[in-house]
Amino acid sequence: MLTNEIRTEIEIEGTAQEVWDTLTDFESYREWNTGFVQASGRAEVGETLHITFSQKAGRTMKMRPTVLVAEPRHELRWLGRLLLPGIFDGEHRFEIHETAPGRVTFVQSEEFRGVLVPFLRSMIEGNTRSMLQRVNADLAARVRSRTTA
Repeated sequence: MLTNEIRTEIEIEGTAQEVWDTLTDFESYREWNTGFVQASGRAEVGETLHITFSQKAGRTMKMRPTVLVAEPRHELRWLGRLLLPGIFDGEHRFEIHETAPGRVTFVQSEEFRGVLVPFLRSMIEGNTRSMLQRVNADLAARVRSRTTA
């Protein structure tokens, strides 16, 4: 099966719990998240989330991924699919690594699999990477603003 993975990371001033709480408060995404502009659902294995993410030129796309891993303060992972399994699947992962008291490395990645991957590679490389980097920066700013409030 054809795959392509995008990986980004950022250092965040905050605890693993603060990052987890912010990341899994889906209802507040519209207040701070410029990548995933709306979200709802619960961060529990097997749950279906409702996510709207931004694309180029102000367009949005909706998806309904299934939560695969929800390990508080460590990892949230979901799987989204286009139509049927194997066409274009995206496994999205958020990892929280505590590196010092009050400091974490936040890693966000997405692995794309399926027959459409070669045809969508430029979109994956450009649009997805820039969106993940925006989300990382937004998350760091949100955690910082909540801890200094």
